[in-house]
Amino acid sequence: MAEGTLYLGTRRYSSWSLRGWLAVRLAGLDVEERVIPLAGGDTPAVKAVSPSGLVPCLVHRGITVWDSLAIGEYCAELTPILWPADRAARAHARAVSAEMHSGFRALREAMPMSLGRVVPGAGRTEGSLRDIARIETIWRETRSRFGAGGPFLFGAAFTLADAMYAPVAARFLSYRPEIAADSAAYCAAVRGFALVEAWYAAAAAEPAEWRLAKYEATAAP
Repeated sequence: MAEGTLYLGTRRYSSWSLRGWLAVRLAGLDVEERVIPLAGGDTPAVKAVSPSGLVPCLVHRGITVWDSLAIGEYCAELTPILWPADRAARAHARAVSAEMHSGFRALREAMPMSLGRVVPGAGRTEGSLRDIARIETIWRETRSRFGAGGPFLFGAAFTLADAMYAPVAARFLSYRPEIAADSAAYCAAVRGFALVEAWYAAAAAEPAEWRLAKYEATAAP
């Protein structure tokens, strides 16, 4: 019998659900998944299960955690290898994850996650391009300091930091902003990770009636 439930939003759109789901699956928690179709605003079904009215929300062994980064930290307490073992690398991983969690609003607004869509050139605002430049700097500096031995931010292992940036890689693959070759290679590595592939497949299988016009209407200039 499952030890709890992970509540998720529509996989095609819910970038925060992807982050929380990756953390839970990386930790191997035995939980049932329940996907709640999002309505593009307040969703009563989400409010019924999540204290914040947002997804993801994890209920595990009687403990409720309703924020993606908090879910990641909860999972790391159970499975410490989700963060890098080295203290300096671990501190860096937490810092870049927290920056992702709290920032980059312009990118989120201009290039909402919509898996499977490819609209090159869309969403290129001054703010989104500034956010992209900062993200590329984070990726490059992190890989330079800690990424030897593998394709991810901290080397061979896909960590919680990669989980936090996985929806950004998805955005870059959809909107095709001009990014450097090393950033493109990182996006490809994230996209090819088995759990990310599984999420994409599940998103593609969602009912067509779950799609929302506000996330499907962005067109290339």
